[in-house]
Amino acid sequence: MAIYAIADFHLSFDPRIEKPMDIYGSRWENHEARLKENWNKKIKAEDTVIIPGDVSWALRPDEVLTDLEWIHENLPGRKIFIKGNHDLWWQSVSKLNKLYDDMFFLQNTFAEAEGWAVCGTRGWICPGMQDFTEDDAKIYRREALRMEMSLKAAKDAGYENIIGVLHYPPTDERHTASEFTKLFEKYKVKLVLYGHLHGKDVWPKGLQGGFNGTEYRLVSLDYLDAEPVSVTDILSEL
Repeated sequence: MAIYAIADFHLSFDPRIEKPMDIYGSRWENHEARLKENWNKKIKAEDTVIIPGDVSWALRPDEVLTDLEWIHENLPGRKIFIKGNHDLWWQSVSKLNKLYDDMFFLQNTFAEAEGWAVCGTRGWICPGMQDFTEDDAKIYRREALRMEMSLKAAKDAGYENIIGVLHYPPTDERHTASEFTKLFEKYKVKLVLYGHLHGKDVWPKGLQGGFNGTEYRLVSLDYLDAEPVSVTDILSEL
């Protein structure tokens, strides 16, 4: 049994949603089929896959059902989801968690995977980013509170080994310490996974590697070329 990760599926199987991804470059061409093929080459039913947001372009709960059904039918393993900025369909987490036994939608708590606690929240752009506003500051502080709620729940349950998950990068483009990185340091988080960044000109803006005792990895679909990365392997190297 192993842990994997990949973010940013950006699915749109519902006929009401027209969001072709191939307009964003070759790494998005036929990305659903390539994801399915790569996933099934390595991931088994007993494995866990962490998915840090932007699962679907759907806007409403009824529109996302086709995408979730595709995931359920085609992508084996237990899936742990974090909300992304485009996941506007994500409303009632209690209703979502009643849909499928192999999917867990994580919000304000944690999930267990192979003895590790998976803690996460959507996150937000960090202070220091261009055009950061007071409205952004409110959302940023709220997301930091949600992150700590998740981390504290894991610690209260007795977990020492923690994987942190965000959709947004954990810092600004200069990789300045943020409320998120400070929380990961405080709770001694070993590894943090995030998505959101797309394109070879944008990928370097995300924090990668070790930072104040925590390892950070970008796992967006185009960065990984639609192939889930082994979190188990990363953890074994730390």
